[in-house]
Amino acid sequence: MPYALLSVSDKRGLVPFARGLVALGYTLLASGGTARVLQEAGIPVRPVSTVTGFPEILGGRVKTLHPAIHGGILSRRTVDDQAELDRHGIPTIDVVVVNLYPFLKTVQQEGVTLEEALENIDIGGVALLRAAAKNFPHVLVLTQPEDYEPVLAQMRAGRVDMALRRALAVKAFQHTAAYDAAIAAYLAQSDDKTLETWPQVLALTLERVEVLRYGENPHQQAARYRPPHVPEAFQQLHGKAMSYNNWLDLDAAWRASRDFDVPAVVIVKHGNPCGIGTGETVAGAYRRALASDPVSAFGSVIAVRGVVDAEAAEAMRDLFIEVLAADGFTEAALARLKRKSKNLRLLQARHVAPPAWEVRSTVAGWLLQTPDVEPEDPSSWRVVTRRAPSPQEWEGLIFAWRAVKHVKSNAIVLARQIDGAWATVGIGAGQMSRVDAVHLAVYKAGERAQGAMLASDAFFPFPDGIEAAAAAGVTAVVQPGGSKRDADVIAAADRLGLAMVFTGRRHFRH
Repeated sequence: MPYALLSVSDKRGLVPFARGLVALGYTLLASGGTARVLQEAGIPVRPVSTVTGFPEILGGRVKTLHPAIHGGILSRRTVDDQAELDRHGIPTIDVVVVNLYPFLKTVQQEGVTLEEALENIDIGGVALLRAAAKNFPHVLVLTQPEDYEPVLAQMRAGRVDMALRRALAVKAFQHTAAYDAAIAAYLAQSDDKTLETWPQVLALTLERVEVLRYGENPHQQAARYRPPHVPEAFQQLHGKAMSYNNWLDLDAAWRASRDFDVPAVVIVKHGNPCGIGTGETVAGAYRRALASDPVSAFGSVIAVRGVVDAEAAEAMRDLFIEVLAADGFTEAALARLKRKSKNLRLLQARHVAPPAWEVRSTVAGWLLQTPDVEPEDPSSWRVVTRRAPSPQEWEGLIFAWRAVKHVKSNAIVLARQIDGAWATVGIGAGQMSRVDAVHLAVYKAGERAQGAMLASDAFFPFPDGIEAAAAAGVTAVVQPGGSKRDADVIAAADRLGLAMVFTGRRHFRH
């Protein structure tokens, strides 16, 4: 008579699957809560202790760690192995159904103590999975309720093919790997964020959420992953499926929008903001952001800090938008936006938290860094020119400095106050020389450069960038400073009547 061992924390689908095994002639072994669920459902089940001859001990910490269990799983089904099992009265176990204690779910709860976390570290279950997965040609190992029906279907047909057995073993090892990685990450947590506390070996555990139509280009394959048990950051309310490029642009737009007060609108195209606007209303902020570069905004991704209302939805009526993400939407706004296009992707923020690390792959390995989210302190900035910024210029410099952080380097942002609120009027992004970034920002701004504030993500290596800005009508500049030619740059600003502030911090973005 074949045996199946069941020990699951996720009880979904357990009872019908167990009934299916019994109908196929299996004797069920189970322990703890799994055995109770089966007994309450009227399904015949034997306690694990009837095979081990040993009771559960240490409050259930030790149940299945026994040769009578692992011998039955690890047997190679040879004549010699079977003879050895027979000598010791050990039955072969052909099916192992295990998923582990909910460690991640436990440690993500508020106020969880170290003791509670440690009690949710599964030991026996991991050993069962590894044993069964190692012996997958002979033992079916199931970790996910979604696999119960496909496996039962093949079992009823008389044979489970080797491809499915192997796939189930892969899932088992992935399950245990993710589990160990989660435990290691939890125990490695520290308030000390210095490099010395970073893990020597980093295990990234990610679950595939969706297969995307393609990557950056149609000939590239792509998928989206996220950490297990982490809820979706956004709820999609309308429109077709998100693409690879949509997700990248949304990330850029959303991060930028979080650096401004409500309401704020960030319009992104190909990873760069082409307009950022603020205002008393989302509609006003949107109009200012759009005016920054209405040509580039066609086919853009937009992030809103605030709630999109009917007025804002009406303001967006004539622009082709790929994605619109916001903290919320009024019912009237949703109705209008849905009528605008069946394809317009509308996303509402749910659980958006900044990542602890930014991770990028290179041909030389993986690069990790902390995100550029440290708060700015304008009171620590240093006026380096003879003329200090006016109060209004200070406001504009602070706004421009927040904006330039989200523009690809070399980056220049021109900002002005429009109808009482701040917005970008010209953005120079991703240029190989800083003076070219200035020229591009000035070109985009046109006449609006007159009286604008300028932010540079890194220092000016030569006075030429300052001279080009002054010629366009810029009146005040914020930049990190730190060039060998700072004195020449400051002298040029003084000669041209500009106010200039050094922040002491740069914002490169590659």
